[in-house]
Amino acid sequence: MATRTHFVLLLIVAVIASSVQVHGKLSTTYYSSTCPKALSIVRAGVEAAIKKEARIGASLLRLHFHDCFVNGCDGSILLDDNATFTGEKTAAPNINSARGFNVVDDIKAQLEKACHRVVSCADILAIAARDSVVTLGGPFWKVKLGRRDSLTASRAAANTSLPGPNFNLSALISGFSAKGLSLKDLVALSGSHTIGLARCTVFRARNYNDSNIDASFAKSLQKKCHKSGTDDVTKPLDFQTPTRFDKLYYDNLLKRKGLLHSDQELFKGSCNSAESLVKKYAQDASAFFKDFAKGMVKMGNIKPLTGTAGKIRINCRKAN
Repeated sequence: MATRTHFVLLLIVAVIASSVQVHGKLSTTYYSSTCPKALSIVRAGVEAAIKKEARIGASLLRLHFHDCFVNGCDGSILLDDNATFTGEKTAAPNINSARGFNVVDDIKAQLEKACHRVVSCADILAIAARDSVVTLGGPFWKVKLGRRDSLTASRAAANTSLPGPNFNLSALISGFSAKGLSLKDLVALSGSHTIGLARCTVFRARNYNDSNIDASFAKSLQKKCHKSGTDDVTKPLDFQTPTRFDKLYYDNLLKRKGLLHSDQELFKGSCNSAESLVKKYAQDASAFFKDFAKGMVKMGNIKPLTGTAGKIRINCRKAN
């Protein structure tokens, strides 16, 4: 009898352990029964926002990246400051540049109507990033879901965790490696700069100080981005098709027309592995799309809160 009881207890423990393990993993079908319209609601919100302003697609993609690189993909970038913490919105990489918060708010409101307190803000960012890329002509990938939301945020962590526009290749590799991302992920995910704009303040130093830049390209930028006083002037990261997700970012690098210093660091004529990938993606858009999609899945799996960790925030701006 004792042996049988012991066996039953072991069986129960095994079942519970198995259940916890499955629940703790991200899944592409996570909301299939609890909120079956979740994906379509997010997609509709993203498409409407991009129809209103094409640039917002790049902004939503950037929010997901800036979220995941700071203590994992937990929606912390969306939190406003409160009495217990100073959040990430005012960190140097985000202030006056991170945008799209209102779009996330609108999507969250629709999701709360459809299925109250089910879909996390962190998952909204992951889905919205994918849908933004697809809407602007880029690749589709299945988004793994099941993230929960952080109840805190850290401006200090945002200031130290995000790769900067003036990073050299070594610093970029180290920053991505620290998040479990490879050199291939770095070069492919940098291709997100095929869409969006950047402020003069982040590319001014390159325009006036770098030697690895096309002279005519630098002069054209200097007409709008002066040595002082024009911090908020913006220029496309891909001057050819700034609202189309394509491979022209890499074509620009081959011509020494990368807008940011960190962009052009991927191609300097050194014949290294990064440059081989730049050439590959410039020649083969399908290879870029494939590796970009894989990189996004990997990035979306950086330290997610799952199971009973964190919460599902009702308001993405507040820690409930």
